[in-house]
Order: sequence, then structure tokens, then C-alpha cells
Amino acid sequence: MRQNPTPAEKKLWQSCLRTFPLRVLRQRPIDRFIVDFYCAALKLVIEVDGAGHFTQEDQAYDEERSRVLEGYGLRVVRFTNDQVMNNFEDVYRQLWEMILLNPRAAAPLR
Repeated sequence: MRQNPTPAEKKLWQSCLRTFPLRVLRQRPIDRFIVDFYCAALKLVIEVDGAGHFTQEDQAYDEERSRVLEGYGLRVVRFTNDQVMNNFEDVYRQLWEMILLNPRAAAPLR
């Protein structure tokens, strides 16, 4: 997946997370899942959801997946492809607020 990201994942990585002041990993395995992006310093999982995540079955799977990840003390934040592609400034702002509001982010950057 890292070699072939979706356009929204590529945009989020290239325009924000690649130069995020805290280290972010792409396609990180956690438990039995591979998350889109993971920032250990913030204990933050960032998922970018496409159209395949909007069926009732897929939403139930995503909820269970989030519960498992949250069981490890992780915070899961989800953005849609549409949010990343058409409202990037808001996505960017939300991610930066997570740094500013998190006491762990006071640690040395990168």
C-alpha cells in the first residue's frame, strides 16, 4: 500500500504528514490491522476512508477496529477522501490542533 497510496493518502502525506513535526509512519501494522498513518508520540492513528467505508457492514468493521486500537490507548481519527481532497485546510488544522493540545507533543520534535 505504501507503494500505491490512494490520491487522498498521497496528498495528506505529501502536504502535511511527511513534514509533520512529530514522526509519522505510513502503513503501520498494529495488532491484526494495518493503519494508514501512525504517530507514536501522540498515540494517534490517522485513517483516510474512501467510498468502501460507507456501507453498514464496513462501518461496523471500522467501529470494531477502532475499539481494538483504542484498547491499546490509541486515539483514532478518521477523515474521508472527500475531506482530504476538498477541505484540506480543515484536515490540516485539526491535525495541528492535536499537537498543540497534547502534552506529549512538548517532547523534542522528530
